[in-house]
Amino acid sequence: MTTAPLNVAILGVGALGTLFGSRLKDHANVTLIGTWQAQIETLQQQGLRVIHPDGSESHHFLRVTADLADMPPVDVVLVLVKSHQTGRAAAQAAALLRPGGLAITLQNGLGNLEQLAQRVGSERAVQGITAQGATILAPGQLRHAGTGPTYLARVPGRERQIEAVAELFNRAGLATEVVDDAASLVWGKLAINAGINPLTALLGLPNGALVEDESLRHLMAAAAEEVAQLARAQGIELPYADAAQRTAEVSRATAANRSSMLQDMSRYAPTEIEAICGAIVRIGQALGVPTPVNRFFLEAITSKEAGRAALSLDRTQIDTIYNQESEVWIS
Repeated sequence: MTTAPLNVAILGVGALGTLFGSRLKDHANVTLIGTWQAQIETLQQQGLRVIHPDGSESHHFLRVTADLADMPPVDVVLVLVKSHQTGRAAAQAAALLRPGGLAITLQNGLGNLEQLAQRVGSERAVQGITAQGATILAPGQLRHAGTGPTYLARVPGRERQIEAVAELFNRAGLATEVVDDAASLVWGKLAINAGINPLTALLGLPNGALVEDESLRHLMAAAAEEVAQLARAQGIELPYADAAQRTAEVSRATAANRSSMLQDMSRYAPTEIEAICGAIVRIGQALGVPTPVNRFFLEAITSKEAGRAALSLDRTQIDTIYNQESEVWIS
């Protein structure tokens, strides 16, 4: 018996939204929903040009809209907006989902799943993590900067539906696995995001530049290790042994990529600093675990977003920042 294609709504028309849309459109009924008018108009009129990691190119016409009014109920909502837009996206997901549908967050940072669950119910909210990397070059132009696995966490009573989504992703060439507990993966990605994203955004550098400079490499390592310390304080084991080493490896592996926070900063859009470093600082305060580097990143990004001066760092300043509240330095 032939199974009808899933109806999928993707909230977000940025890099990951269009990447997932371009992959899934031949295997499901996919509609992208967003608010970026220039991107929406370009996608509707000219389609999406994708530059793949090997340098080859492809062109895709996607169904995209800014209006939910004509949308039928959907089986799956993929939430791929920035974290500061999660509240609005959660309300949209609640309006779009059929009664047995799933809302899946693949966003950066902490707190997105909780906001989603408040609107759609915890039994329909799914935590996901993806290591896919993509950059918008201009409206309608996407560079798929690097491939990586995607994980979906099991939800009691919804196992078959989540497995069906994983199968859909795999058919579309997005390697996906269903896991019992996503906490380890969420915190593992958070450590990498904290190490790479703020520094690249502050300094306007691609990911790989951070491992080429001793001062930046140490600061990146310190930020990631603070997250690892917070995870250990909560009994969460990261999916790798050494947060500093893993963050450096990801920096090298995605050397040419412009982080999502740098992309936001470059187009004067709000960043996800609150959901990444802000969340780390708040949890650190609650647990009594110092997070001076992430606090510095939070304050520096907030200042830069407000239009104040860009960051300038040398190793002495880095040591000073780190040692303000911690006696341990990452060697």
